[in-house]
Amino acid sequence: MADGTLYLLPVWLGDSGGVELIPPANILVAERLRLFFCEHEKTARRMLRRMSTTIDLDAIELHRLDVDTTDADVSRYAEMLGDREAAIISEAGMPCIADPGARLVAEAHVRNVRVVPLTGPTSLLLALAASGMNGQRFTFHGYLPRESGARKQAIKHLERETQRTRGAQLFIETPYRNDAMLADLLSTCAERTRLCIAIDLEQAGGSVVTRTIADWRAAKPALGKRPCVFIIG
Repeated sequence: MADGTLYLLPVWLGDSGGVELIPPANILVAERLRLFFCEHEKTARRMLRRMSTTIDLDAIELHRLDVDTTDADVSRYAEMLGDREAAIISEAGMPCIADPGARLVAEAHVRNVRVVPLTGPTSLLLALAASGMNGQRFTFHGYLPRESGARKQAIKHLERETQRTRGAQLFIETPYRNDAMLADLLSTCAERTRLCIAIDLEQAGGSVVTRTIADWRAAKPALGKRPCVFIIG
């Protein structure tokens, strides 16, 4: 193994909450490290400050790791890990799950760098655990197509999959398209299909609710621009 270590450092799922939501061991790691990879520097600095006021933000090294990061840069980042400790910070929740950090983790494995996932908020598993859906067979599909016609086709496919396998089908959406997603779900799925909407997890006013499509049609909520996880089962 190389001497370096790459930690996956989870952060909050929203603006509410303090250090009580982050394991103390994670905070100790954050205070010790000087090298971080993140999607946005501003978010990373804010999250580190929320974890500990003792972190010297002027002394840390931040490198952008997002969907536009080139393969050459990912390779260069991995080279930094040869004899150093570093961490990936996501915009919310667990790094590398619906997050571009997985590219650096893959390269770290190639170079025999130790990868250490730390415990912390993970919206997908929190939603699934509270949904009443099948926690032994499930698939996460990321984002469905943006265009309504293609999105409805994808929804139909997921509904057929859950009927065939009895597995839970998880997906997410950009918050400003939440209500369009819900409208397509209600117009596409069969009445007896179950839909879970997990919204604003670990935040004030957050909820996890599972209903049949028929019940959701009878009392359609306005989701607004809040982070959601959708599950068909």
